[in-house]
Amino acid sequence: MTTTHLVQTLETLDGGVATPRGFRAAGQYVGIKAEGRGLDLALIVSDTPATAAAVFTTNKAQAAPVTVSKRHLSASRGMARAIIVNSGCANACTGAVGMQDARDMAALTAALVGCPADQVLVASTGVIGVNLKMDKIRAGLPGTVAALAADQGAAAAKAIMTTDPFPKEAAARVNIGGVNITVGGMAKGSGMIEPMMATMLGFLTTDAAVPQPLLERALREVVEETFNAITVDGECSTNDCVMILANGSSGVAIDEASYSTFADAVRAVCLPLAIGIVRGGEGATKLVTVNVTGAATATEARRCAKAIANSPLVKTAIHGGDPNWGRLIAVAGRAGVAFELDRAEVMIGPIVLFKEGRPYDEAAPEAANYLKNDELTVSVYLGAGNASSTVWTCDLSAEYVKINAEYRT
Repeated sequence: MTTTHLVQTLETLDGGVATPRGFRAAGQYVGIKAEGRGLDLALIVSDTPATAAAVFTTNKAQAAPVTVSKRHLSASRGMARAIIVNSGCANACTGAVGMQDARDMAALTAALVGCPADQVLVASTGVIGVNLKMDKIRAGLPGTVAALAADQGAAAAKAIMTTDPFPKEAAARVNIGGVNITVGGMAKGSGMIEPMMATMLGFLTTDAAVPQPLLERALREVVEETFNAITVDGECSTNDCVMILANGSSGVAIDEASYSTFADAVRAVCLPLAIGIVRGGEGATKLVTVNVTGAATATEARRCAKAIANSPLVKTAIHGGDPNWGRLIAVAGRAGVAFELDRAEVMIGPIVLFKEGRPYDEAAPEAANYLKNDELTVSVYLGAGNASSTVWTCDLSAEYVKINAEYRT
């Protein structure tokens, strides 16, 4: 494998998890969801054993597939051939039966793919506290395996959706040592979104050969800047995970010298997936970028940005087009971070509404007009240092309440 490091420009592509060489995907309807609710079983398969890494929910109520996938990564020493994902049922809080169902999903897939069971990772998404329809998975899985192809990434992206209004895919390519490597990905998520890894599922593939420690490092670093920097409603799920497989089919081996270039390609895939989750948030009508600057530390900047992004008062004001800068100041002041009111500043878009202790309410009509856009930025300067953080969120609408009031019914 080539290990020289002549780097060319990063290029984003149309595609998803099956875009990198040596990967196939499939998405099928097998009957887990009610008929007419869309595809419900996805597979990602590498033609050869791949190095694997993952990050999982920090919620202590962890679903069976999270537990099984963690155990498989440990047992296989970070190797995997396949990922099986069902939608329509989270297989969470389902006891010993649920744990066996997750193990069976892996074993059934392994038998059909031709690999050890611990080289299959499992993920589920949907309603908590409901048992999987394993009879439907057993009957439908052979057909899903038969449907595996390099042009079926889009079907897989549809099969992992629950309340998502649209599928989310991304791909990127970069040249290392004169050879292109590709990273592909797909994600789902719309409600119960504040990943803390990670309330969503994300799956990444690459045809680079990446040592497991570097692969895990890249995943964790990129997730912190992307999936961990989004929120729809401040809720952390029982099933969150982001997984990545690296099969080396390109012939390019990643080492410390090429690591940053590889990580940039992973980031170029993860960021649009993460923002796509927020853009498709339950009931969302506006994508909101929250910028916090002037913080004492990066940790405090992120804490304040998340507090603003999760505030129901901020989110409803944005939904209603109300330039209520006082809500932003109030959140910043109660976020538990260093804050100097006499130095603070609030902007909605490019419009200053509060600065150094003085309101600029004469600018409110201009800010109200800006809030009519469907992509917005709100910014708060804390006046306590030089650190900053960016978080993406959405507005809070009556439709969000309706969706979640009826989720099980």
